[in-house]
Amino acid sequence: MEREDPRIRVNQAGYRLTDSKRFVAACAGGRFEIRREAGGQAVYAGELAGPAADEASGEGVYEGDFSSLREEGTYRVFVPGAGESLPFRVDAQAYRSVTDALLKCFYFQRCGMELEAPYAGVWTHKACHLGLARVHGEEEVMLPQTGGWHDAGDYGKYTVAAAKAAADLLLAFETFPAAFGRTIGIPESGNGVPDLLNEVRYELEFLLRMQRPDGSVFHKVTTERFPALDAMPEDDAAELVFSPVSAAAAGAFAASMAMAARAFRAYDAGFSDTCLEAAVRAWEWLEAAPDRTGFRNPADIHTGEYGDETTDDEAYWAAAELFRTTGRDVYRDAFRSAFESARFPLYELGWADVGGYGTLAVLLTESGRIGADIRDRLLRGWMDRADELKARCDRGGYRISLTPDQYIWGSNMVLMNQAMHLIFASKFSGDSAYEDAARNHWDYLLGVNPLGLSYVTGIGARAVRHPHHRPSVGDGIEDPVPGMVAGGPNRNLQDEAAKRELQGRPPALCFVDDRDSYSTNEMTIYWNSPAVFVSACFEG
Repeated sequence: MEREDPRIRVNQAGYRLTDSKRFVAACAGGRFEIRREAGGQAVYAGELAGPAADEASGEGVYEGDFSSLREEGTYRVFVPGAGESLPFRVDAQAYRSVTDALLKCFYFQRCGMELEAPYAGVWTHKACHLGLARVHGEEEVMLPQTGGWHDAGDYGKYTVAAAKAAADLLLAFETFPAAFGRTIGIPESGNGVPDLLNEVRYELEFLLRMQRPDGSVFHKVTTERFPALDAMPEDDAAELVFSPVSAAAAGAFAASMAMAARAFRAYDAGFSDTCLEAAVRAWEWLEAAPDRTGFRNPADIHTGEYGDETTDDEAYWAAAELFRTTGRDVYRDAFRSAFESARFPLYELGWADVGGYGTLAVLLTESGRIGADIRDRLLRGWMDRADELKARCDRGGYRISLTPDQYIWGSNMVLMNQAMHLIFASKFSGDSAYEDAARNHWDYLLGVNPLGLSYVTGIGARAVRHPHHRPSVGDGIEDPVPGMVAGGPNRNLQDEAAKRELQGRPPALCFVDDRDSYSTNEMTIYWNSPAVFVSACFEG
């Protein structure tokens, strides 16, 4: 067998039978073959196209297309003079296991419960963080905080991050329900509710604990400092503290709870009512707040800040979701006012810049309810942005929309957010070219990238192995917890491992698979969540 050449980059999860199928080769052009893994028989031959310059990696790369190969099997790409790619499947259900792994990752992030072998396999641990938490500035007040998802490689829980993650998952369920008709092996599986909703509910029930009686919402609950990197969750015994309430938390909470009220209406009307009541109380607090300043950590809290100086976008999103859920004029009027005075991005899907979620809520609302003039303007803006992203895809060697300056902390979130934008553009317009552009982002995440690396743990023959993730470091298990999306290349070199290993590299190569590289190789719930959406789309 020819040696595997890391310059031949394939989607390591595979390709569906009828989809376009492409790979990238950072080697000389010429002929290529697709060979069976068993026996090495060539079943397809083609010509590499290119070279194309890729600005973010500094490479000149060639592209191979084998879309007409539609026979199930395990294959490798062979390029004469270079070698063979890693193996991959062509399969009608190539992405089912990826969707399941990305979604089940949230179960592995559960706080406050034992992860047992029937569900967690070898990645078990005891129940953690079961005590009360102190309210910052009200030292005598202790409140329950158990439940929800650990946010990332640490054990903090943050409202604005949770709201984005929940929103992405609820949008995935609404848009691609067929992808979530099977169970994924969590304690609630088989209870008559789709497992995506079962998993989201675990987080929502925690978020309800973050709301105070006056409707305000705590920004986060964490220890004062991060625990050691090898600390298992049950060994993190430092005091937990609720950081102060924030307008960003209240707005994001209201929006995600209004979404949940819609999603759960058919499965549990009582819980749906609870979510909507909580959303309304958060909105009323936000409307009455004397100012909507952003959040900054108290001086004695040194965990993730999730600071946000602009909170009008959270109010915009909350008003849109509450109007979509209730149809009440008060929310429609608030949304219109926020739209007309908007000084924030209307099409971003981040944890801080959430305007895109408000825009989606309007675009997914029945035409005419919000006002045709506003809806038409927002749709034109969404499509203009999609055209911008698609044009970038057409220019780059890897056919993705990231610009060199977007290789930042969490660049894979930006990648998946932009894929989401393109997928919705395809749905709004009926033009499959946008979805085809989004598929390139999916291929990139799973191996068609300058490092030839699958950024999803446990997926592919050459995937991330050493994430900055405390349970994966501390559990003594060789393999990391599966289904986690690594943050991805970060040109800013914001940790010591990155500074040591990545000096002088082009942006798309600024990634190191090192457990100490929190700025490139950590996971978060809101990097996984848009990947669940994209995977559900391409699972079909």
